[in-house]
Amino acid sequence: MLRGIRGATTVESNNSEEILRVTEALIADMAKQNDVSPEQISSVIVSMTHDLNATFPAKAIRSIDGWKYVPVMCTQEIPVPGSMEKCIRIMMNVETMKRQDEVEHIYHERARQLRPDLTN
Repeated sequence: MLRGIRGATTVESNNSEEILRVTEALIADMAKQNDVSPEQISSVIVSMTHDLNATFPAKAIRSIDGWKYVPVMCTQEIPVPGSMEKCIRIMMNVETMKRQDEVEHIYHERARQLRPDLTN
């Protein structure tokens, strides 16, 4: 079964090193909490808010050992007035036998506010 795993995090500034660090931490946590290996991943879509442009967050994902061939695409989040700033969101599409209610969606930093109903 193909399932989507959501994740989001925030950074303090539009800084390449920080964007790469938090992106790698988020994707690693998403994979770990859902027991997902790179071979199970169909694709990863990463979006960033309009105030982040220092680097492509996909660079962090592709640098993880074993993730070189995982298809990753970056895009810009819709700039809705009043929405969370400096936010990185991830949609990881995976093959899993988990039911939708068993999937662990991961939210770090200020992004926990986005889905408090899914945050432990």
